[in-house]
Amino acid sequence: MGDGVRNMGEALAAIKEHWQPHRLTSVNDYDVKVVKLQGEFVWHSHPDTDELFMVLSGELVIRLRDGNVVLRENDVFVVPNGVEHCPSADREVHAVLFEPKGTVNTGDAGGERTSILRELP
Repeated sequence: MGDGVRNMGEALAAIKEHWQPHRLTSVNDYDVKVVKLQGEFVWHSHPDTDELFMVLSGELVIRLRDGNVVLRENDVFVVPNGVEHCPSADREVHAVLFEPKGTVNTGDAGGERTSILRELP
């Protein structure tokens, strides 16, 4: 039956840490995640899946090996599978991620920034 109505603003208000994605809902085999981002993440790729970023507020720079992509409020960008990228935000960004269930936030890089997918209260 799904998760019912979810409010992104309330969901983001419940998130206390940066780079800790929380599942807002699921659509078929995909998770819709909300996340707060600030600072620089790690260089990584997702060998088997694309990754969609939708910025709700703030400015997110997605560093790619061949140049940067700048996302502002309401912008959407898809990082193709296998493309190495490094998200970065000087100030806090609120974003939505859309990716297959089980996708790890650090992709093939692993390390201390790897986070389990958290559920919202």
